[in-house]
Amino acid sequence: MRLSKLVGERLKDIPSDAKMKNHILLLRAGYMKQVANGIYSLTALGQKACLNIENIIRDEMNSCEGQEVKFPVVMPKELWDLSGRYSSIGSEMVRFVDRTNRPMLLGMTHEEAAVHLAKNWVNSYTQLPCMIYQIQTKFRDEPRSRGGLIRVREFTMKDAYSFHITQDDLEDYYDVMFKAYERIYKKIGLKNVISVKSDNGMFGGNASHEFMYLNPMGEDELVICPHCSYRSNQEVAESKIYEKKIEEMLPLEEIYTAQAKDIAEVSKFLKIDSKDCVKAVVFAIKGETGSVVCFIRGDREVNETKLRKLCKKEVVPYDATNDSEFCAGNIGPLNLKAKNTQIYFDLSLKDRNNLVTGANRAEYHLVNFNIERDYGNVEYVDISKVKSGDLCPICGKELEISNGIEIGNIFQLGTKYSKSMGMFVKTKDGEEINPIMGCYGIGVGRNLACVVEENSDENGICMPLSIAPYKVHIVPLRLDDDNVSSVSSKLYHDLQLQKIEVLIDDREVMAGVKFADADLMGMPIRVLISPRSLKNNEMEIKLRKTGETIMVSTNNALSKILEIMDTNKNI
Repeated sequence: MRLSKLVGERLKDIPSDAKMKNHILLLRAGYMKQVANGIYSLTALGQKACLNIENIIRDEMNSCEGQEVKFPVVMPKELWDLSGRYSSIGSEMVRFVDRTNRPMLLGMTHEEAAVHLAKNWVNSYTQLPCMIYQIQTKFRDEPRSRGGLIRVREFTMKDAYSFHITQDDLEDYYDVMFKAYERIYKKIGLKNVISVKSDNGMFGGNASHEFMYLNPMGEDELVICPHCSYRSNQEVAESKIYEKKIEEMLPLEEIYTAQAKDIAEVSKFLKIDSKDCVKAVVFAIKGETGSVVCFIRGDREVNETKLRKLCKKEVVPYDATNDSEFCAGNIGPLNLKAKNTQIYFDLSLKDRNNLVTGANRAEYHLVNFNIERDYGNVEYVDISKVKSGDLCPICGKELEISNGIEIGNIFQLGTKYSKSMGMFVKTKDGEEINPIMGCYGIGVGRNLACVVEENSDENGICMPLSIAPYKVHIVPLRLDDDNVSSVSSKLYHDLQLQKIEVLIDDREVMAGVKFADADLMGMPIRVLISPRSLKNNEMEIKLRKTGETIMVSTNNALSKILEIMDTNKNI
């Protein structure tokens, strides 16, 4: 490709709305252009890089005996009614009516379509296990698009679906896919990736893992033990927060606390540690009357994902400020008069006494509150977020909190979709069962964004050889020099004959502009051809990532480039 013909523009200025490195560089280097919030067009540079990622993914899926298929982007409502997700998924799913007034939707995931395709055709244990996958456009009306390709509304994703007779068979295949994902991230040039236990969310099912690119700008909060193998998303993380504080029980008293309402104010007013307070957090139940009240140690926060799993309800924050059933800021378990309320006590309160809690009366709190004595026996549950410094549930050492960007996930779905959609297969004994499913997703654009986050410097992108849109970037200086022009053209054509993707800067611009653009676009191998070097019958090869330069004779340039590509896979 000749740079003068390449559609796209290199920008000097940083786009005003771009905050993350990948967003800035992919726009400035001309890999993409914004169409609308969370929607981008990819130029040839962006598309070729994404296709290279897709081909790496495709090779690994095929090595796992995957069968590539293509599901529709548009699906009818009744298909999603079978699984119940048409009504359970919120406004992030785009629904519309076609010209015949038939309710339709845009696919944001394809479990239903996968079962629909396999149903009736896959009907015997002799056909299992099997896996089908696609690389397809999806649309999710994301309310908070950010970070360029990190969080978008329209995106390309690889999603795979496997079918199994037994749970053991699923677990064996799950491990095969786990290892395939590790190879994919290594091949596309990502090193700072870990796998964590995660919540299945809207997908349902049992075990699940997310593959996370560690980055301080990531929205996902990860709980990591640096001393052992424990890794988890905050949503499902566990820790040892159990701290006994047993004292001689003191008499329960109601005391005046004025306008002190939140934990910080009450702790300061009473000159006590927040750990000695009982915090009340109230949630509403979406689509239902009633509420959920969580009592938790004053220094902890409620983990809403854990709470949803526990109460099996879609809980949302509750504003109790003007609710007569609650005395906002002074809510406590004793004499709580709210009706139709589910009450939970967090594990952090176990074996702690002489606590401070709300008195359910304005401007008053209770001191020396002892749960078992004053309220009764309770079942303590784990509904709190893990904090840095909590102890690891495996090795007992201190945990750390990091941020990450989800770049892939794998789920053991169970029979959630095959059962609800009436898919059956016959076992060896002739019994008809619902096949057990797994699903496995990777966002292509998001992975490109994370590659740029990890492989860049102050001058631009340092594209890994494996996914670079062009492997070699020829930079001729003084194209009006016949020798420079002929040598550059010969190398360009020789590389094309070798099926090497090559970019040549054939523009009549200043050398500084060519160098700046080459750094910004980040092709891994740069070849500088100038009148000065050709006086010695040489040209300069520079590796973008390391900055290493190699002087090579013009006659040996092609063989040297091929040698570099063959022996330096990590450039």
